[in-house]
Amino acid sequence: MNIVANWSYPTAIKLGRGRIKELADACKTLGLRKPLLVTDRGLAPMAITGHALDVLEEAGLGRAIFADVDPNPNEKNLEAGIKAYKDGGHDGVVAFGGGSGLDLGKLIAFMVGQTRPVWDFEDIGDWWTRADASKIAPIVAVPTTAGTGSEVGRAGVLTNSVTHVKKIIFHPKLLPGVVICDPELTMGMPKAITAGTGMDAFAHCLEAYSSPFYHPMSGGIALEGMRLVKEFLPRAYKDGTDIEARTNMMSAAAMGAVAFQKGLGAIHSLSHPIGAVYNTHHGMTNAVVMPPVLRFNRPAIEEKIARAAAYLGIAGGFGGFYDYVLSLRSELGVPENLTAMGIKSDRIDELTAMAMEDPSCGGNPVTMTMENTRELFLDCF
Repeated sequence: MNIVANWSYPTAIKLGRGRIKELADACKTLGLRKPLLVTDRGLAPMAITGHALDVLEEAGLGRAIFADVDPNPNEKNLEAGIKAYKDGGHDGVVAFGGGSGLDLGKLIAFMVGQTRPVWDFEDIGDWWTRADASKIAPIVAVPTTAGTGSEVGRAGVLTNSVTHVKKIIFHPKLLPGVVICDPELTMGMPKAITAGTGMDAFAHCLEAYSSPFYHPMSGGIALEGMRLVKEFLPRAYKDGTDIEARTNMMSAAAMGAVAFQKGLGAIHSLSHPIGAVYNTHHGMTNAVVMPPVLRFNRPAIEEKIARAAAYLGIAGGFGGFYDYVLSLRSELGVPENLTAMGIKSDRIDELTAMAMEDPSCGGNPVTMTMENTRELFLDCF
């Protein structure tokens, strides 16, 4: 077999308790003198955000913050962020927070020097080459959750406020130059957010591992990422101050995002439109649709999942793995299905069409069609 692949792996990651104190040094490493810290509205008034701003201010880097960021950021948030960046005369971004803050921060840095609309850089073919790479501002990423892994990703998710469709914007230089993973920043997460973000990390690893594309490095990272989630997510959920569990969950989140360079699948192609239309938490939505997707994909992944189960110490092959997922969801308080999540099935045709447009469906082990995707959605209610 003639194997040909193009691989790219991540960036400088500073992992450990208390390493937020190195934020200013990270900025200076990238040549930043006046960064804009981008986060979401919920995080803006919190002590961890204030401490990050203190570190920047004490190093002479200013104390600028932009927090007009929705849970599912859209192009209006992006436009406001670009204006704040330009008005403040900033020279880079500190993307701070969960997926929304990280993604929008990265996209502000990406778009501040571009002349084309952001939708021209959707992750389609070589559209990323349309960007002027020399105009992309430096990025330092500081995750405060352990889920999306956007801190080590080369893309950002942006919702179109008119069509409610989530689009993936891609460019290699969206990968932050330095990442600070300080588990102390995650210790205040509510249980529901710990569960949802943790299941997001698990979904990334599971889908990357299951993807039919050839990328053995990603496959190995995904497998170990699932093991970390299995061992440490219940601990982090039970005791939010368990620093070992929090640290390992930050590692698992980054591993999931690195691994899904191999591809994602139906879990994400279903959850993206649900989140865009109903504004649900992305990771929790992934957790809700995970069992139906496993059943859907079983003919193509049964043997592969059996190998994963053996590595994870789960008896019973595919069936044992499936039962483990159900047990983990129950332990974390995940809603049983979309109905229990408060979603009705009256827009299922619209959701199906949106799912088929999502790039994640191309990495699903079973080929997705309008017919079988609609049936899969129905199975989620």
